[in-house]
This record gives sequence, C-alpha cells and structure tokens, in this order.
Amino acid sequence: MTCASCVGHIEKAIGSLPDVIGVSVNLATERADVTFAHAADPQAVVQAIEHAGYRVPETEIELGVAGMTCASCVGHVEKALLKVPGVTAASVNLATEKASVHYLGGIASVRDLEAAIRGAGYEPRRIEHGATSSDQDASAREREIRDLRRSLIFAAVLALPVFVLEMGSHLLPVVHDLVMNTMGMRTSWLIQFALTTIVLFGPGLRFFSKGIPAIARGTPDMNSLVVLGTSAAWGYSLVATFAPAILPPGTANVYYEAAAVIVALILLGRYLEAKAKGRTSDAIKRLIGLQPKTARVVRDGMTQEIALTDVRTGDIVELRPGERIPVDGEVVDGNSYVDESMITGEPVPVAKSVGAEVVGGTINKTGAFTFRATKVGANTVLAQIIRMVEQAQGSKLPIQAMVDRVTAWFVPVVMGIAALTFLIWLVFGPAPALSFALVNAVAVLIIACPCAMGLATPTSIMVGTGRAAELGVLFRKGEALQTLRDVSVVALDKTGTLTEGRPELTDLEPAEGFEYDMVLQLVASVETRSEHPIAEAIVAAAKARGLAVPSPTAFEATPGLGVSARVGEHDVRIGADRFMSKLGHDVSAFADKAGQLGAKGRTPLYAAIDGRLAAVIAVADPIKGTTPEAIRALHDLGLRVAMITGDNQATADAVARMLEIDEVVAEVLPDGKVDALNRLRSDGRKIAFVGDGINDAPALAAADVGLAIGTGTDVAIESADAVLMSGDLRGVVNAIALSQATIRNIRQNLFWAFGYNAALIPVAAGALFPLNGTLLSPIFAAGAMALSSIFVLTNALRLRVFRPAIAAGRHALGEAP
Repeated sequence: MTCASCVGHIEKAIGSLPDVIGVSVNLATERADVTFAHAADPQAVVQAIEHAGYRVPETEIELGVAGMTCASCVGHVEKALLKVPGVTAASVNLATEKASVHYLGGIASVRDLEAAIRGAGYEPRRIEHGATSSDQDASAREREIRDLRRSLIFAAVLALPVFVLEMGSHLLPVVHDLVMNTMGMRTSWLIQFALTTIVLFGPGLRFFSKGIPAIARGTPDMNSLVVLGTSAAWGYSLVATFAPAILPPGTANVYYEAAAVIVALILLGRYLEAKAKGRTSDAIKRLIGLQPKTARVVRDGMTQEIALTDVRTGDIVELRPGERIPVDGEVVDGNSYVDESMITGEPVPVAKSVGAEVVGGTINKTGAFTFRATKVGANTVLAQIIRMVEQAQGSKLPIQAMVDRVTAWFVPVVMGIAALTFLIWLVFGPAPALSFALVNAVAVLIIACPCAMGLATPTSIMVGTGRAAELGVLFRKGEALQTLRDVSVVALDKTGTLTEGRPELTDLEPAEGFEYDMVLQLVASVETRSEHPIAEAIVAAAKARGLAVPSPTAFEATPGLGVSARVGEHDVRIGADRFMSKLGHDVSAFADKAGQLGAKGRTPLYAAIDGRLAAVIAVADPIKGTTPEAIRALHDLGLRVAMITGDNQATADAVARMLEIDEVVAEVLPDGKVDALNRLRSDGRKIAFVGDGINDAPALAAADVGLAIGTGTDVAIESADAVLMSGDLRGVVNAIALSQATIRNIRQNLFWAFGYNAALIPVAAGALFPLNGTLLSPIFAAGAMALSSIFVLTNALRLRVFRPAIAAGRHALGEAP
C-alpha cells in the first residue's frame, strides 16, 4: 500500500465478503482489522486482498517435533498444522524431526502452531539456527538411542525365557516334558504372565502412552496396532490363566510370548531406525564452523578485533597469511593467493590483487591484504550454502508419501476387520457366540500385528548397508537405497571425484640434447622461488624422483610471461609460448605435443636452458586411474553420465571427451550446481550426484541421491546420502547394484508382510468355517506372525552374500569376496 486510495480499495474488497460486518485498514501499520458476523474466514480475506492487487506477507518457520515414530505421525502433524487458520503449507520430515510451516503472520502465530502440534499428541520445540541448535539435536538423538538400547536389552532379556517356556514346549517335546515335570504348566504360565507384564508396562509402555491417545483422537498409528496386538495377546492369555472357564473348551491357551516378543522386535526396529536417521545437523554445524569467530576491522584509524556478527557492510578488514576470510568483500590493498576450493572445488589457489573479490570462509595462503566487506551475515556465499543445505535436507522424500498412503489404510482397516469379525460372530455364530467372537477377533488382531512390517525395511537396510560398507560404500540414510535404484542420470563433480584433486606434473618432454632429470631439477630449482601454486607441483615431482633442488640466484618474475633465474652455471627461463617467442625461441618443434596437451585441457609451459629451448611442460589435475572403468560400467548399466564443475569450459570439455561423458555443465558456483541438477531432472529423471568438496554440499543434499567421495571434506560427507569411503568412483556402480538388490529384498519382505495378512486375516476371521469348520486359533495366528518375522529376517540376511558388480580393490571392512 502506498496511499489512501490503496486503503480504500482494500477495505472495499474485504467489505464485500459475506459475513464481514466491519473492516479497518491502517496505512501506517499496514494491517487490516476485520470483524465477522459469524466464524472468521481468513483465507477468503487473503484472496480478496490479492484479487485487489495487494499481497499478504507470508512467514516461514521450522519447528522441531518430538515423539514421531512412523509415517502416520507425519500425516497427523501435517493435518493438525494445516487446520490452523492462516497456515498455507506444512511439510514434516521424520528423519530430521522438523516441521516446515508457511503461515500468514497476521492471522496465525508460532504459539498457534505449537498448540496444534501438542493437540496432535506430539511436543514442539523452537529451533535456534546455528551451532547451539546442532548440539541440542545431537544430544537429543544420543539420548533417544541410549534409551532405546536400554529398553531393547531389558525387553529382550525378559522376553527370551517367555519364548523358551512357551514356544519351546510346543516345538520340542523334551522342553515340554521338562517344564511339566519340574514347574508344571500353571507355574510356567504365571512366570510368563509376570515377565510379559513387566515387558509390556516397562519398555513397552512407550507404545501405550502414544497408541492409546492416538486411538482416542481417532488417528490410530503404528503404536496403536502394537498396543492392540500385544494387549489382545496379553489380555486373552490373562483370561486363560486366571479365568479359563469363560473360554470355549480347548481354547484356553496363553500367548504371552507373542506379546513379549512383539515388544522386543518393535523396539529393535525403532532402535535401528534411530541409528539410521543420519546426523543431518552435523553438516550445518561443520559449515558454520568455517566462519571465523572474529575479524580485524579498521575503524577510526585503528585496527580492532571484533565479533563476526558486528562486521558491517563497508568495513575495511585486514587479513594475514593462513587466516580464513571472515566475510565476502573486495580487495583494496595488497595481493595474495586464496584457496577457494570450498567454493569452486578447484585445488589451485587463485591470485588476488586490488579489485578482486574474496569469499568468506576461504583461506588466505601467502600474502597479507585488506578488503572492503561487501556482504555480511546472511548475505554471504557461505550463509547461502548453509541455507541451501538446510532446505534440501528438510525436503520430503518420495518414500515417505508411499508409506503415508499404506499406513493410512492399513491400521484402521485391520481394526475395522477385527471389530466386524467380533460383531458377525456375536450375531450369527454358534453357541457360545461371545466366546467365538472374542477368540476370532483376537486372532485377527494377533495375526495382523505389525511385527513383520516393522522389520521388513530396517532389517534389509541394516544388512544391505553393512554389505555396502564391505564394498566401500557407506549409506548414511536408508532412504537413499530406494531412490538410488531409480536413478537414470549420474552427475559427477570433476575435481577430487573424476580427478585426483591436486595439481601434479603430468608432462615433461625434453628437447634433443637434454635429459629429463636434468631439466626437471633445473626447472624445479627456479620454481622454489615462485609463489604460483603450479610451482609446488613441479618441485614436488622433482623431490619425488630424489633430485636435489638447489636455491636459484638472480630470480626474476616477468608478469604475465614467466620467470628467469640462474641455477649454478645454468641460465633457466620458464614461461608460456609468448615468453619463448620474446626470447627468440621457436616452439614449433613441440607443436604436436602442445596440440595433444590442448586436447586434454592442459596449458603447455616451456623451459629454455642456456639459450636453447629445452622442454615442454604441463601441470594438471590428473584423472584417477579407476575413473574410465567406472564410467564405462555406468554406461553399461544404461545410465547417462553428466559432469558439473566449477572448472573452465575448455578443460571440462576436454575431460568429457576423454572419458566419453554425455553432458557437461562448466563454470558453475554452488547455486549453479543445484540449478544444473534441476535442469537434468526436468523431464522426471532421477539424479544421483557424486562430489567431494564443500562447494558440493548443496548439490549433494539437493540431488535425489548424493554420494560423497570419502576422501573429500567432512561437510560434503555429512550432506550426502551415501559415501564412497575408498574414494573409488567404481563404488557408485556397486552402490546402484546393491540398491537394486536391497529394494528387491525389501519388496519381497513387504509382500510377505502384507501378503500373509491378506491371506490369513480372512482365515483368522473365520471365513473358512462355513466351508469346512476351520478356525484359526490365536496360537496359530501368533505362530504365523513369528513365521513372518523369521522369513523377513532370513530373506534380509541373503544380502550378506551380495556380489559386487565391479571389483573396486580394497574396501573399508576388508576384501570383497
């Protein structure tokens, strides 16, 4: 709004709405107060304002949500938030335990959102962005894992004797005889009752505290099914133990072992899930750690060391060699080389002089300089990277939507079938109808217990990821196993992924009459006085061959051309072709070699010794020896390979030609890499991105699956879904093959878990009784449940013998078989 006319337009638009009996718009505060005759309709007001050509500002907030355990919880929280007036969008992430909410600030408030979360049965937590928040999240995760581990051990220790007493007696006659001849059946039942009761209302109490309120709210979840299944088994056994006369003859059996083992197995699933969620906040913490705590700023003619948060745009900042640059800026005095690998991914430091831009978080290597701060706080490149990682990690995965749909119908349908079974037998069943109704309803609940469902995915993920670690691939997030199976494009960073990630002397061809070692020794001696990073590679190559590198004399650098010096009795000059031409040397003798270097994206340098052209030299970041084989294997899998890099176009194209890469995107910064990924997936293709640098963190988090080279930075690793621990790109091929095998395994498990329910729930309900008088006793229902779990576990363990698709040498946990 800009004037009184705007106020009038908005008041007229809002006033025309039904039920609006009063409206007052304030130009100074930019607020509209609306009075309704009946129930308020904020969305209608917003639409009226937007239709009039104005906009209601929208606020975005992240809230932590504690107490979520499954996809049903996610759905319940989202629905509760969307019911709050003024909320336009809500997305809940189970892995990060966070809710991202868009709401109209003038209508909804943070307290309204927190009240909605509490009303759904969960506990909200306000998030303070930064290191403190990361520490709090890590502490909360560790407490959850420790609590689950204690509960799991306690439940397993108590459930084991219950299982041995009951199932051992059924399966092994010798156990049955031993129990009957020592303690007797009744004493055995009493012991089972005591131990199972402790399990249910000790470590299993967490299911009751969540499941029962969820049933009361009409939003049953997996906790509710666990409660119903275990309560049915325990309650039926309780009646059989203390009041067997009210049960039909022959049905006074106990199922304590089902209740106790169910609790232990579900706790195992929860524990594995908590371990597999991944340390999402660690990536943000490490990124924040790249920012210096303080900066030296010139104010009032004096240098002061102040907190980073106090640096303002326009401040003059002083920097010493080896220090990390605090904020983005422009050099105003001095020159140096700056390591910008965290931004560009390229290993060679970049020369900086007056007028050059510097980026916060990068490292000053050699000289001292001062610069003017141009971007501070949330506007720096590093802050933008942090935000991109946070947004990408908070996005919702496709697997969650599938689980949401499945759980939404499974839980209430099972409960409905059990209730319908009870009613049908009560009305139409033979005498005693009540007993038959109770027995069959209990059978439905016991056979539909989500034990196998709870184990189907985590056991396959556990075994699959364990086998992957043996093959040099670490899956940090179990969800990546599903998504990686469906990728059709593998996008690769260049430096440190396709290449070694450090400059090396790749070529030195001496002219006739010169020896390789002599030329390398003399050239390296001159380069010891050069500050250029390429010189380090030449000196390192000479030392690697055991050559002495004496100090030169009369060193002179010719800007833009090359360097000259005397080494002993030799006059040595090194530079580009234009430097040699200026010195009167004809470089055409090396024309073929220079052409070959150009085709590989390498820039040739020349050396002249004692007035004669002595050699052509090239320094580059060499391709890893395993890279060509890996790319061929990816092509053999029917995948397209793309390269996304901050390197220049010519070098990128040369590398792509050598490796037969299908698509190239060069000269991009971190946000450009994310945009490139979005373009690659524009036609619905799923993208896997492989990188190693901090600059790759946003792309690793934004890709459908991010795979980090294990030799890369910690931030890249923490932002990825999977890590190639050996740094071998062939691990990508094995990761995809293992993903396919694991998802097949999970689908088999889920088919069994749901299939046996679909087949046996009707039997448990008594569907065969009119045909042949068959009823499924709850003990056989419990046996079917146990068999389902055993099948799922056994099937998952088959992944331990997965064979790698391509040999990748030594692996993290030993040699591949």
